[in-house]
Amino acid sequence: MIAFLILISLSKTEAQKLGTLRGSVTDSLSGEALPFANILLQGTNIGASADLKGNFIIPGIPSEKNYTAVVSYLSYSPKEIQVKINQNQITQLRVELAPSAIRFEAVEKIGDKYDRPNETDIGLQKLTIREIEYLPQGVETDIFRSLQFLPGVKSTGDVSARYYVRGGSSNQNLVLFNGVSVYNPFHALGLFSIIDPEIINAVEFFKGGFTAEYGGRLSSVLNLVTKDGNKNKFAANVTGSFLTTKASVEGPLPIGSFIVSGRKSTFNSILKKFLNYKDAPFDFYDLSFKINYISDGSGNLTKISLHGFNSLDQLIGANSSEADYKWSNNIYGAYLFQEWENVPVYSETNFSISNFYGEVIPNFSITKPRRNFINDVTLRTDVSYIAESTDEIKAGYSIKSINTELNFENLQGATTDLNDKSLQLVLYVKYKFLRFENFGADIGSRLNVISLSEQAVPIAEPRVNLTYRVFPFLALKGAWGIYSQDLITLTNESEVISLFEPWVITPNYLNPSDAIHYVLGLEYNGIENLTFTVEAYYKKLNNTAEENQNKIDAADPDFINGSGEAYGSEYWLKYTGGIIDASASYSLSWAYRNIGGWISYPKYDSRHSVTLNLSFNFGDGWQSSLSWFFNSGLPFTQISGYYDKLYIEDIYNIGNLFGGYFPFTVLTDRNLGRLPTYHRLDFNISKEFKLGFMNLDFSINVLNVYDRKNIFYFDRKTGQRVNMLPILPTATLKISI
Repeated sequence: MIAFLILISLSKTEAQKLGTLRGSVTDSLSGEALPFANILLQGTNIGASADLKGNFIIPGIPSEKNYTAVVSYLSYSPKEIQVKINQNQITQLRVELAPSAIRFEAVEKIGDKYDRPNETDIGLQKLTIREIEYLPQGVETDIFRSLQFLPGVKSTGDVSARYYVRGGSSNQNLVLFNGVSVYNPFHALGLFSIIDPEIINAVEFFKGGFTAEYGGRLSSVLNLVTKDGNKNKFAANVTGSFLTTKASVEGPLPIGSFIVSGRKSTFNSILKKFLNYKDAPFDFYDLSFKINYISDGSGNLTKISLHGFNSLDQLIGANSSEADYKWSNNIYGAYLFQEWENVPVYSETNFSISNFYGEVIPNFSITKPRRNFINDVTLRTDVSYIAESTDEIKAGYSIKSINTELNFENLQGATTDLNDKSLQLVLYVKYKFLRFENFGADIGSRLNVISLSEQAVPIAEPRVNLTYRVFPFLALKGAWGIYSQDLITLTNESEVISLFEPWVITPNYLNPSDAIHYVLGLEYNGIENLTFTVEAYYKKLNNTAEENQNKIDAADPDFINGSGEAYGSEYWLKYTGGIIDASASYSLSWAYRNIGGWISYPKYDSRHSVTLNLSFNFGDGWQSSLSWFFNSGLPFTQISGYYDKLYIEDIYNIGNLFGGYFPFTVLTDRNLGRLPTYHRLDFNISKEFKLGFMNLDFSINVLNVYDRKNIFYFDRKTGQRVNMLPILPTATLKISI
């Protein structure tokens, strides 16, 4: 089928005199890539949007003509460049845009923004770091918390950055850092993500229906690309907040550029508020670096990057009667990007090592020991070809070696010792049919040649993503796909705050998890600067790995198979006016899990969710925003009563055989109750200004402005209500030179 479409494409364009425009868009001051920049040939409907790394290809342009290319990007001054397109040749165009004097200048109003009408992008959200920075920050900007502004993304409250997408659990979300899998992307028991947004250049977030190049998870993909560093001059900045102090240095190298960034926890008083004023002596840091080689911009682009990331969390008890907690991430990677000479092809190759280590050291406390280690070594290559008809072919492979170790003891005293090592080989191919302006299709499949699990995963994972534009202002979109996951976590739903979720390869007594996505959507953009989208989805989850809560000795399995389903609809209205930006979203959703024949709601199931956001650009460096959240009540397991239970202390001491009677909590069936509704208003105001040779950015953030008493949980020992964050004002100061 793919070969047939290629032949049609080649035969159709062979007799035409066409050429190709290829290039990249960067910041004129720093040389950083400008992801999702718009390129439009003036007076035509021919154009493109740059990809996540600022690169673009526009094929099928009538040749032997001169054109004016208009290049634009949010908060940058648009630029017009004269280009000549030659027959059967690739014209290179390297564009540098200058930042506007006014942040969030109304770039959308210039009329040169190019939106490919047949783009197959249902469920995809593209964000630049500038858009994230001007949302209410809380203590400081956090990418994972910013995702909670999007419909279909759930959280369990103020105290966790963990997110749940369209009824899937948190371990079903793939987090990629420069193309490398991150296995525990959280600081401080999940309160904050380990990814410092200061080093991020662009974000792609797929809520479902993602295409064939992504795999290994059932629910979503978060793709993060870091900055390359300033290619023109040395620069540094220092930022202090009520939570951390961080600094970065960047600058040019003879071969390209570099950036080094670090962040360290400095104050625990804010963390106490997140943990209901309990003392938590956290100590954490993260450190990242990236070194780049970039070829001369006059010819075909070659880019080589070496990057690394380390994070460490420690919670050391005050004395030997308290447990110690440690967990760390280490990520290293090498990346090669190559534009092929004289053909509209580019390739990307990634080699990476990613590992996570977590440990609970009981000391002389009653805490149970736990240790987890995962090491992932991956080699991946992707090749993309763009035909003159604008159709695209993309293919690639991934070779992955995984080693996991898990040792722990549960509350019943049963021990687990799982050690496994396996190899995975995956091939994928997809064809994007884009030659018709009102119709687009992305059809592909992943082929699991060798799977990590001893049990067979689906050999093929077909994916289909379609767009049909009924009118210029109205598009219908849909997606369907099969997804598999053979890396799982041991997750206890009864934990209020999870230390870390230990990863293992699916044991040989379980079938690997798989899911089927069905997504339908509608997009309306008939009013200038206004976009309205509706998406409905159904997700069927099979063979999910669930903790065996009835394990009483080491021989019992740690996991049992479950299943689930999730469905709902999401509505999103966005206005981008430059001075005022506003968005409103609403989602109506259901999620169910079937474990051992018992059907229940997962802890993140919320029927109704509303998010309202309003941002103002006052000019002269002033920016402000308001955000309001509403969620209907989350499920919880109710307390039905207490009784005095006899505890035996020492069966070898007859005089002390009976330890005594203590209250024991009796619970109802899992998650039958609902907590009260949740709502919260956040506020942010910031000011950028110059002080001598320094640029300063000062912001004030207030969480829970009207001090809503949102419930966190009921203490099972006492039945006492524990609330989430009270009103919390914080401030952040960033100094750049």
